[in-house]
Amino acid sequence: MPELPEVEVVRGGLVPAVTDAHVARVRVLDERSLRRHPGPSEDFVERLTGARLAFPSRRGKYLWIPFQGADEALVVHLGMSGQVLLRDPGAEVAKLTRIVLDVDQPAYGPVRLDFVDQRIFGSMAIDALVPTRDRPDERVPVSVAHIARDPLDPHFDDRAFLDRLARRDTTIKRALLDQTLVSGIGNIYADEALWASRIHHDQPTRALSRPRARALLAEVRTVLRKALAEGGTSFDAQYVNVNGASGYFSHSLNAYGQHGRPCPRCGTAIVRETFMNRGSHFCPRCQRIRMPR
Repeated sequence: MPELPEVEVVRGGLVPAVTDAHVARVRVLDERSLRRHPGPSEDFVERLTGARLAFPSRRGKYLWIPFQGADEALVVHLGMSGQVLLRDPGAEVAKLTRIVLDVDQPAYGPVRLDFVDQRIFGSMAIDALVPTRDRPDERVPVSVAHIARDPLDPHFDDRAFLDRLARRDTTIKRALLDQTLVSGIGNIYADEALWASRIHHDQPTRALSRPRARALLAEVRTVLRKALAEGGTSFDAQYVNVNGASGYFSHSLNAYGQHGRPCPRCGTAIVRETFMNRGSHFCPRCQRIRMPR
């Protein structure tokens, strides 16, 4: 599942190609990729064709491209295997391409955006833009309004996050994966940040001291920024940037996917436990559950 760094890499790659671009043509090759669009494919094509696109935005794992002069946006969710690729207009359309957008950007020139999705869990949709709760001058799609800000958002409120975390009656990794509390942190980066801060994934949030919670938030930011600088995490060909290149943060992983290998910090074998239909990776020596005395 693409997480914040992967989606941000895609967003950044789209900026020069779509900002101020005019959508000349839209082709829906597989209507299953419009499952989140509130209408038939004809409605999607009609509303998107002719639109002038603005600067792409992101919140957590959600990516959207606003329409200039309208309170609407093209919302892109990558799902498990979605890709947004920039292609030459005359290039062959790949087999797993679901939606094709031909756009013309004044400085960039004609370009084709291919939405490729092997598992078809991702989607494109047109959605209305509404003001955010904390900043009325900022607008997000209706489908994204319930998503909390992510730790790299300049308007992320550290104090509010720590206060809400302390009131949660849950465990710390469940809290990190709760998109209504904090967004953009998926399984990979949760495991990495917890390892870096020496916190067990089943540590009760109410038993986590304020200093340790603050240190965890700092490690979350460090991990996300490092992953972003390295282009995200790619384990196979399903996650690539807009040019089809893979990220290389997988070479920097200390815990995720490292079960059976020695902990880089103490040498104890990393363990993998089943967690919410996925896995949690941690060091049983460095990351122990701590309860208040």
